[in-house]
Amino acid sequence: STLGGQVGGSPEEIHTNEKEVTEKEVTLHLLPGEQLLCEASTVLKYVQEDSCQHGVYGRLVCTDFKIAFLGDDESALDNDETQFKNKVVGENDITLHCVDQIYGVFDEKKKTLFGQLKKYPEKLIIHCKDLRVFQFCLRYTKEEEVKRIVSGIIHHTQAPKLLKRLFLFSYATAAQNNTVTDPKNHTIMFDTLKDWCWELERTKGNMKYKAVSVNEGYKVCERLPAYFVVPTPLPEENVQRFQGHGIPVSASGNPKRCGSLTENVTTSMSVNNDLTSLLLFLFLDNSTEFWDTDIKWFSLLESSSWLDIIRRCLKKAIEITECMEAQNMNVLLLEENASDLCCLISSLVQLMMDPHCRTRIGFQSLIQKEWVMGGHCFLDRCNHLRQNDKEEVPVFLLFLDCVWQLVHQHPPAFEFTETYLTVLSDSLYIPIFSTFFFNSPHQKDTNMGREGQDTQSKPLNLLTVWDWSVQFEPKAQTLLKNPLYVEKPKLDKGQRKGMRFKHQRQLSLPLTQSKSSPKRGFFREETDHLIKNLLGKRISKLINSSDELQDNFREFYDSWHSKPTDYHGLLLPHIEGPEIKVWAQRYLRWIPEAQILGGSRVATMSKLLEMIEEVQSLQEKIDERHHSQQAPQAEAPCLLRNSARLSSLFPFALLQRHSSKPVLPTSGWKALGDEDDLAKREDEFVDLGDV
Repeated sequence: STLGGQVGGSPEEIHTNEKEVTEKEVTLHLLPGEQLLCEASTVLKYVQEDSCQHGVYGRLVCTDFKIAFLGDDESALDNDETQFKNKVVGENDITLHCVDQIYGVFDEKKKTLFGQLKKYPEKLIIHCKDLRVFQFCLRYTKEEEVKRIVSGIIHHTQAPKLLKRLFLFSYATAAQNNTVTDPKNHTIMFDTLKDWCWELERTKGNMKYKAVSVNEGYKVCERLPAYFVVPTPLPEENVQRFQGHGIPVSASGNPKRCGSLTENVTTSMSVNNDLTSLLLFLFLDNSTEFWDTDIKWFSLLESSSWLDIIRRCLKKAIEITECMEAQNMNVLLLEENASDLCCLISSLVQLMMDPHCRTRIGFQSLIQKEWVMGGHCFLDRCNHLRQNDKEEVPVFLLFLDCVWQLVHQHPPAFEFTETYLTVLSDSLYIPIFSTFFFNSPHQKDTNMGREGQDTQSKPLNLLTVWDWSVQFEPKAQTLLKNPLYVEKPKLDKGQRKGMRFKHQRQLSLPLTQSKSSPKRGFFREETDHLIKNLLGKRISKLINSSDELQDNFREFYDSWHSKPTDYHGLLLPHIEGPEIKVWAQRYLRWIPEAQILGGSRVATMSKLLEMIEEVQSLQEKIDERHHSQQAPQAEAPCLLRNSARLSSLFPFALLQRHSSKPVLPTSGWKALGDEDDLAKREDEFVDLGDV
């Protein structure tokens, strides 16, 4: 029951419609193992549109998996708009791990909520890690229900948790009949010796590297996976000498030359309680806030230094690629824990050099190898247990943003879309998948019940995020695959024999540092504003303090960009200032004012797909004339139709109400005077700098 009532409406108006609200409430759907903890009725969810604060009445509930608002606003959407729906997390659902900050409004003053409250707010504001903002009016909710729901939400989203108390285990225990993905279209998990041998065979690296099982049962090192790759000359019995220090693995080129590109990357990453500068101006409670910051949006973006850090990561990956591709050098990545920047930089290098990593299966296998098996501390870096805020660092999001830059610049080279990257970033906070909820393979295995010999229960079957059918229906999954992807041409046997892979690097594994370096920070000291919030302490530089590419790198970079792009060969990004852009679909998708209705790349894509569909239709008619039976219908991405009605932030922002606010903030219009007064000013210069 969508009511146009304002916050200031009288209690009598609310109670008049309370019966109608109750009758039309949406049913709460619980996942296997999910339990309802607390709830409150007659809650008004504001529409994030303008200061009038219209909204929808319904029930606010908190389970051990999510916070959910149950109203009747979903019925207003037509079929086209509801086809890209997440089956696990609804439009009005917030997983507990996705909650970033909780605020309460007391007498028009906004305050952060934490711990035990002496006074309860009349308005609740929830900022999510996917940048959604939810606002709930509790003015007409019963006092006891307000206390219960606010206290419950604060406790279950902010209190430190034990690993075994995560919903991940409750879900896995209750859903024992989970199915495994089709092995023919299977992401390589790198949890068996066979997977590593397959990778060596694929990259032609089995002459210089070998897969070893010396760490089975994690006898040598708990930080390493059970199976991994080491240089062939290294005897297996000598691997134990590296106990606790990691195993050296280098990227191959000419084995006679070895240059240490990362002389000393000492990362002591920590995050302050404050949000990063980027997120500070992207969290908007209403449209008025958007227009008030619009006039200084680019200066705020620049001061955050987020785009500069992305550019520096891409630049470093290009430098390493140049060493391997042009100079035929080995490259050794050094980092204090080898689970942050090593994962990021090595993944980017392989993405640029190996076209297989640009397919969906290849990209997922890359993440499994470099991040999951490489020991990236997802549990700590995402702060899933809420035990140490200083350890929370969005390294994986930084990686996905770097990948998006490549996807945006070279769309035909990637089998997946930016929508795929966006939903992958969202999946970091959905605790039914094991992929992003452990610090290491050892931690995962020891918590899956395999060690419990005295119990009769079977080992838990944890889902992997790579089975996208868990989250999306087949029609929605079509938006994860790029229809413009250029398929790799098949080569005959004669051509295959002449092929040689230069990129045979297998895994970045920890290496202890020999001594500290006196060099300046990896991301220069001028980026302090973001570094303090994002990366904590200074990060040592990879090669030099110069912000410009050295001569040999510049020559390599310019030479590649001067030639036609081979989408199945080496792929380099543009890293000049204007080429590094904001990932709008990820960061701006919940802001209606940031949309371009019927415009942007989605409109171009829609027209291209219409042409593809028409060609397919004509081909089917030709086939029908040559065959008696009807040819099978080709599945077309039907969600991308009618480009004039689509938003530039499709498919997350569809046909949202477009704000009629002016391009200038409200304060600016007041300074310019009213419309009648403005119309009389002929040929008068209005200095907007004073606005």
